[in-house]
Amino acid sequence: MKSIAISGSVRQNVGKRDAKELRYEGKVPAVLYGGKEQTHLAVSAADLKPVLYTGDVVFVDLDIDGKKARAVVQEAQFHPLTDQVRHVDFLELFDDKEVAINIPVKLTGTSPGVKMGGKLVQKLRKLRVKALPANLPQEVEVPMESLEVGKSFRVNQVKVENATILNNADDTIVSVIMSRALRQAEQEAAKVAAKK
Repeated sequence: MKSIAISGSVRQNVGKRDAKELRYEGKVPAVLYGGKEQTHLAVSAADLKPVLYTGDVVFVDLDIDGKKARAVVQEAQFHPLTDQVRHVDFLELFDDKEVAINIPVKLTGTSPGVKMGGKLVQKLRKLRVKALPANLPQEVEVPMESLEVGKSFRVNQVKVENATILNNADDTIVSVIMSRALRQAEQEAAKVAAKK
């Protein structure tokens, strides 16, 4: 799992006016929770870019005025018009405490159904995985080699070691449906066969 170091400073004043001033200075108000107590802090907006604008899960090594903490971004709020980061929630990680976070799904291999002209439909791009921080996978791999037209790959078929998937077991991750072109080709073939 990738780690990125970010330094922050403890916020003395917590409120709208203080948050506005921080954003004006290019900083983002944040909170670190999950430990003994919550810590309100401010971090640089530029430092957050490699953490927020990636499909991967990234561990954050926070340095808050000299106090170190390992965390993961639990939630980030963005401005609806400018897409500027408004607030970040960090969840503190402990080696002996399980954590539940969203892990990206990676499709591997080639589906025979897609080669035949079927259409690939991916319903879940992330899965909620619960595990100790050391056991969290970077991504959840879904093999495509067995997906024929009309078949799907469900959550209960995923194998992840030392971790629990919290999504509903019957949820479909990816499926191959019949495309319009393939359906027309089959109907044409059926008409030709019927005429013979």
